[in-house]
Amino acid sequence: MIDSELPLGLLANTAAVLALTIGKRVEGIIGSDVVDGSGQIHTGITTIPLPILKSTQEGLQVLKQKVSTEAFQDLLVVDFTNAAQTTKTYEEYTQKIATFTSGDLYYLGIALYGDRKKINKLTGNLSLLR
Repeated sequence: MIDSELPLGLLANTAAVLALTIGKRVEGIIGSDVVDGSGQIHTGITTIPLPILKSTQEGLQVLKQKVSTEAFQDLLVVDFTNAAQTTKTYEEYTQKIATFTSGDLYYLGIALYGDRKKINKLTGNLSLLR
């Protein structure tokens, strides 16, 4: 889920950051290379659909609170916040986020991976980003 009110460049960056992190954390999510009819090799891509849903900043805050409960502890949750958006290096990010409380953070996007029923329960009312 991504804050649909973000500027296009930041929206695309948020989606890329979330997808890269899921790809790194979930074993086997990227398929093997494939060959087309001309013999050209194409690097493997994700083996599962990755719908990008739209939300509001407030909706993302509520979602983060929900996924932080015991009922959803088995889901992989990746969030991208204002602390990450405003830094240029990972070192700056780790230093900056250490100074923020949960009340200081706002979410640009959140990616979820895990039990489909649980994720649908959390996101079933959201529409695709278009």
